[in-house]
Amino acid sequence: MDKQAKPRVFSGIQPSGNLHIGNYLGALTQWVNMQDVYDCIFCVVDYHAITVKQDPKILKQKILNAARIYLACGIDPKKSVIFQQSDIKEHTELAWILNCASARISDLNKMTQFKDKAGGNQENVSVGLYDYPALMAADILLYDTDAVPVGDDQAQHVELTRLLAKRFNHQFGEVFRIPRVQLLKIGARIMGLDDPTKKMSKSASSEYNYISLTDKPAEAAKKIMRAATDSGKEIKYDPEKKPGISNLLVIYSLLTGEKIKNLESSYSGQGYGVLKKDLSETVRKFLINFQQKLNEISDDEIKKVIKSGADKLRPIAERKVNLVKKKIGIN
Repeated sequence: MDKQAKPRVFSGIQPSGNLHIGNYLGALTQWVNMQDVYDCIFCVVDYHAITVKQDPKILKQKILNAARIYLACGIDPKKSVIFQQSDIKEHTELAWILNCASARISDLNKMTQFKDKAGGNQENVSVGLYDYPALMAADILLYDTDAVPVGDDQAQHVELTRLLAKRFNHQFGEVFRIPRVQLLKIGARIMGLDDPTKKMSKSASSEYNYISLTDKPAEAAKKIMRAATDSGKEIKYDPEKKPGISNLLVIYSLLTGEKIKNLESSYSGQGYGVLKKDLSETVRKFLINFQQKLNEISDDEIKKVIKSGADKLRPIAERKVNLVKKKIGIN
């Protein structure tokens, strides 16, 4: 596994909340396309999920559901490794070592995602929520990752990973490969249907913000019809001046493969309602097909896939952490 014939990619999604069409279009479909080019590792990052309060029974099922979605999207266990983060103890072990040897409070204070997630309650959130960029760095560095495909909102965390790796290497010798950020193409930031100035979020307070991959197709179609649009009637891609209609055009383009310019031309002179009606039907058909694939995958199949993935990766993680311990003098 650790003989890398191809450059290695690592990425993951939290099993908290509902995975939505933004996750699918912004990350998962692009992961699928990477499988023939890269040595791919895709993680269900459950330790990241517990940085906020979770119901244990619900979380257990959400972990399986997240892996089920990976498989339904087309991630192939014969081409890629799918695993559960907590199955490999070296993730948290390396995170602690990085906390002590490389990370600084000044580094974490700069992380904008923490400020966004904590809101005005920064004194009372978990230490894990504050420190999870260090765990993310450990996730990436354990496997000699070459590239980390992320949306631009996560690029800062990969830059921190690079900094921590360079800082460690400078002090203790060459241990970590320095990964690069690989920004996902257009669509990496699918915006909220109710507020197109903010990213679609599975933890949004309103169900009309997102379309869950497990939404009833008819209900998802209604969400599109209720989606916020902009003043005027022109159907034009302009994220600054027309964020609502631009977001719908991105979703439409990524679901159908039709270029945005062609969609603009097709709907020229027509109102927002016509576009919404057609997109709602496209979303409805997409979910029917996707959920059919999803429902064909059993829990037993998922458990076998994630166990096999962890078994493949564990020796790599163990060797890396053993080397790290040796370098810092505790092994």
